[in-house]
Amino acid sequence: MASCCGPDCKEQWGLILAGGDGTRLRPLTRRITGDERPKQFCPILGRETLLDQTRRRTALLLTPERTSIMVTRAHERFYSPLLADLPGCCVAVQPDNRGTAPAILYGLLRLTATAPTDPVAVFPSDHYVSDDAAFMAHVSAAFDAVCARPDLVTLLGISPETPEVEYGWVEPGDGVPGEPTGRLRRVRRFWEKPSLPTARTLLARGCLWNSFVMVGRVSAFLALIRVALPSLYAAFAAVRPRLGTPLEEEAVRRLYADLPAANFSREVLATRPANLAVLPVRGVAWSDWGVPRRVLATLGRLGVHPEWAHSAGATPA
Repeated sequence: MASCCGPDCKEQWGLILAGGDGTRLRPLTRRITGDERPKQFCPILGRETLLDQTRRRTALLLTPERTSIMVTRAHERFYSPLLADLPGCCVAVQPDNRGTAPAILYGLLRLTATAPTDPVAVFPSDHYVSDDAAFMAHVSAAFDAVCARPDLVTLLGISPETPEVEYGWVEPGDGVPGEPTGRLRRVRRFWEKPSLPTARTLLARGCLWNSFVMVGRVSAFLALIRVALPSLYAAFAAVRPRLGTPLEEEAVRRLYADLPAANFSREVLATRPANLAVLPVRGVAWSDWGVPRRVLATLGRLGVHPEWAHSAGATPA
């Protein structure tokens, strides 16, 4: 699959977030693997781990050499075998898990030396996607949009199937002029984990699930973070000269020792920056596998009944 981005976009990059602890799904993943590995390193559907599936999906559009994977040092025994085929420059090891905002900022800053204005797509690694090619076609459309409008950061919003109360929702607003898809909308409002009556209203109004898959230029993402989280942005200033050098690991370790946790969706996206747009994703079944209930519901719809799913420890939450 190739995007039709113009020459001004140069290369396309990917950033896969695989540093979370997966605690809410731990009762299920412990049943599957017998250990404490986070869900992204667990083979829940088939023999591939969720991280393997994410890498395979993103490779439909992005080369592995231009895809960075964010991990956390405490999970090394789980991610090392999965990432052994990658050069070290494609794996960014955080000393600790401090949430999605530091992980994204760290990954973006590592790109600034070679790709400060190139477009990058950010992907979580714990999602179910029914049709990889169709999903990545939407990502390709988002790349095209940000190439035409370099100021934009485009969030993929999933057309919902149910009034889900544990997801974040995006309320689309007016159209975005000057972008080629004709489908982008401004973000009117975010709704985080709404009540059931509110979720039913959002479903009826055509609101979307927040997939947390985003596309924008590296510089546009950095601008969002600098405005929304100035203290976090400033904290990383000391390590920027050391990125890509033998001093990087120690500098980042010192930084993370006192770094507060920060959530990108809640503390950056929810501020509704003016250059944030949402692209509706249609024709693709999607689920954020954050809790056992959603995993088992997806497997049930697929007619997949692994042995571990019948155990008492894997009942829906």
